[in-house]
Amino acid sequence: MIFTTAGSPQCPELPAARSIYVQAGSENFPVASRLLPAAVRVDLMAIYGFARLTDDVGDVAGGDRLAQLAQLEHELERAARGEASHPVMQRVGATIAARRLPLQPFFDLIEANRQDQVVRRYETFDDLVGYCRLSANPVGRLVLEIFGAATPERVALSDDVCTGLQVVEHLQDVAEDLLQDRIYLPLADLRAEGCEEADLADPKAGPALRRVVALEAARARRLLFSGVPLAASLPLRPRAAVAAFAAGGMAALDDIGAAGFDVLARRCRPRPRRFAARFALALLAPHGTRAPLSAGTSRAAGSPGAARAARSGAAP
Repeated sequence: MIFTTAGSPQCPELPAARSIYVQAGSENFPVASRLLPAAVRVDLMAIYGFARLTDDVGDVAGGDRLAQLAQLEHELERAARGEASHPVMQRVGATIAARRLPLQPFFDLIEANRQDQVVRRYETFDDLVGYCRLSANPVGRLVLEIFGAATPERVALSDDVCTGLQVVEHLQDVAEDLLQDRIYLPLADLRAEGCEEADLADPKAGPALRRVVALEAARARRLLFSGVPLAASLPLRPRAAVAAFAAGGMAALDDIGAAGFDVLARRCRPRPRRFAARFALALLAPHGTRAPLSAGTSRAAGSPGAARAARSGAAP
């Protein structure tokens, strides 16, 4: 099947495909590693295209975003029948059919963007994790389906990793999110450290905001460590892909720490040397490596040890 990158006359409100796939290079991790078979790379890019299209509708589209998300949901239903008209949806429809993918993760991603239109603050870290179950975890579940490796144990570890990656992205985008009147730093943590919402608009992060960022970074790092046992449980080429996902998030956190947790003064990104070091550690971990106790729960993230690590900038 041949796919074009033009927009669809039947979906005039949705972003054109040409604007979607080029964004893969700006992610914290390789979306479709060349270490993977070509057919797998094609399917991973199809999933990425859907997720990015959905986020672009929810984040940057003009007009009635809720109406566009409803249109996207309709296109998803059509894609599952092989009848989609938008090029991105045609491509993901082919992957859904070839891999017999469940549709619920796709619906969850759309629902997360609906939530973004009405929920602009999260009171606690648990609340934020609940949002990530819709906005991030479905992608990891679909990736495991494509790898043919979606066991309950791996799905639980993948959920940790995806939530961690989403939290990292929120830390990187504090200023950008504020421009849309969205704050993904838990309000309870901001209050506890004496950080006002207005402080998020400053050109540099003050001490209170840096403490909050350090706390959330420690939580994200603990979640991302689940990528090590997840990767270790997989065959070599999927292992390399998962190791790269986790390493990208870890390397981005390394850069946030190197910036003194000031995510306002500059854009923190995974640096090549840090990425390579994190990737090697994840890739070479022996089979049977275990995640830290309660890695995927806010109980661990909010424990005294994690809080002390966050305040000191230490990495669990």
